[in-house]
Amino acid sequence: MRLGLAANRRHHASADAALFRWLRASGAGLRELGVGLHAVGRTYDAVIRHRALDGYAGLVRYPYGREGGLMKLVAEVVGLGEGRTLDGAVYLIDPVDPSSIFPEAVALKRQCVIQGKPFLSTVASARDWVESERLHAGRAPDAGADALHAFDGQTLALIAHDAMKPQMLEFADRHFELLSRFQTRIATGTTGQRLNELAWRRGWPQGQDWAQRFQSGPLGGDAQIADRVLDGRCQRAVFFEDPHVARQHEADIQLLERAVTTVTDTVACLTSPAVADRWAQAAARRAAMV
Repeated sequence: MRLGLAANRRHHASADAALFRWLRASGAGLRELGVGLHAVGRTYDAVIRHRALDGYAGLVRYPYGREGGLMKLVAEVVGLGEGRTLDGAVYLIDPVDPSSIFPEAVALKRQCVIQGKPFLSTVASARDWVESERLHAGRAPDAGADALHAFDGQTLALIAHDAMKPQMLEFADRHFELLSRFQTRIATGTTGQRLNELAWRRGWPQGQDWAQRFQSGPLGGDAQIADRVLDGRCQRAVFFEDPHVARQHEADIQLLERAVTTVTDTVACLTSPAVADRWAQAAARRAAMV
């Protein structure tokens, strides 16, 4: 497996920055799995300077961002043949860093979503991805990831834009038992109503909401969920975004995404059906093992 790797300046500026918190937590798993990390210039330099992955042959240097390093990651997420195709990207975003909204940064996320590959923009997401891949590889659960899987004390947000609502319902149907383990599920208006109807068909008590409904996205539902994220009342988001259409409430969508990256250590986000399915399969396997 190969992942692109980038982090905004704040996230690699000191020894306790987000990039190094992730590498300390996940370094052993990355080595176990032999994950190639194709790191943009400054991020690579910071990893070397702080000796965060000493002796790791899988760390590969790309040009600085100003020299096209992030653009190269975007092209390789799309795929350029053997040796030049990435399986996803870790991009630890500082939401107040202007470079986080440069075209190549936006395109990196968009192409990961389109290609059905993980886009890991928070420490929690990147940590969770390593644990999921370890489980798929037949490894025993890492006790250090237990908090991420304590679903009975967590809130899960389920959000899908119009064209993706059928896929969200299919995802919830396939993994209903796992998702029902969360203490609370929340959703924007129409998605929440359809999820509740699905739950009632599956035997959930009639009239009892399976998913707590907020406003629809255009009427502020994304902002309401962002508030929960910022207050530490939502720990995971499954966010099926349609990357192909312009939306009048784009600012609200960006608000939710910025909220997730603001609390980078505590919220994991899954950005496409394929990525969410793979996570759910690993989470169910883990639950059966612990």
